[in-house]
Amino acid sequence: MTNREQEILKWIEENPFISQAELAEKADIARSSVAVHISNLIKKGKIIGKGYIIQKKSFISVIGGTNIDISATSYSPLKDYDSNPGKVNTSFGGVARNIADNLSRLNQDVELLTVLGDDFNSDEIKRNCKTLGIGISNALTMPNSATSTYISILNDNKDMKIAISAMDLYENLTIEYIKSKKDIIEESKLCIIDTNIPKETIDFIVNNFNIPIFLDCVSTTKALKIVDIIGKFHTIKPNKLEAEAISGIKITDSASLQKCAEFFINKGVKQVFISLGEKGVFFSNGKIYSQHQSFKTSILNTTGAGDAFMAGIAYSYIEGLDILESCRNGIACATIAISSDKTISDNMNLENINIIKEENL
Repeated sequence: MTNREQEILKWIEENPFISQAELAEKADIARSSVAVHISNLIKKGKIIGKGYIIQKKSFISVIGGTNIDISATSYSPLKDYDSNPGKVNTSFGGVARNIADNLSRLNQDVELLTVLGDDFNSDEIKRNCKTLGIGISNALTMPNSATSTYISILNDNKDMKIAISAMDLYENLTIEYIKSKKDIIEESKLCIIDTNIPKETIDFIVNNFNIPIFLDCVSTTKALKIVDIIGKFHTIKPNKLEAEAISGIKITDSASLQKCAEFFINKGVKQVFISLGEKGVFFSNGKIYSQHQSFKTSILNTTGAGDAFMAGIAYSYIEGLDILESCRNGIACATIAISSDKTISDNMNLENINIIKEENL
């Protein structure tokens, strides 16, 4: 390859869906010259197909929320209208980002479609994603805006007293933005979305893309966005309260659990995993209706358990595993998550997942 071809190939590897116009601007050459270089790279077998896709393993697209989490804990009982000594912790958050983070630790290629501000936090999130190998170049950046932020104030017993959720930026994840990323979503083997994005955007995604779509409900309130289109999703992962809110079925025992799962299956869902907290997960694919107990561990933090579970079942789908093994992988990922004081555990990897499963045969 020539030096110019190597340069163009590098840019394509960073963003497989970059346009010829964007490449021309980067290289400071005419678009027609870029077309010649692209043609040469195709002839040399370096890139294939429309969109200049690099020959590499399948990837997962994840669409939804990314934010900065800030938690402040007081050393002593909180005093109103006063400055309280304490400690502050800042971390990367957002359901979609957390799922993408976990997937990257399971050796999956991920493209994160989200919205960021044009501030310091945005730069840090992008830097972190690149370090993890998460594709972030197609995220939407809103000028003169702050990246979504969640701030919580905890008392000396670590009980949350108040929180501020500044998430209005997610309203910019519009249908037009999704249309502009059509090639990326269509090329992915699996798409995961969370309900932080506007309802009309979710409706557009499920009605215009013919790929498996996994749903993370996020909360009971946000889950109501998808009540009328629940059957459009391949796989859903509600907790007990979210499952009740969507189905209208009160879960009180094993019979009502199965009835709730049947509701989703009859609507068209292929796989349903209902999280029951310490009681495990009820799962079904229409042929199997079963409950799997949680794996025993010391609980340090439950914040990232759901996001980790979703990563586990998404990884299992890519690997072609059955629903029981998918559930076990999801629970193993959640176990690793709650065993760490961080939202994303440094111990999240395939080796540790297999160790946990072997210990819980």
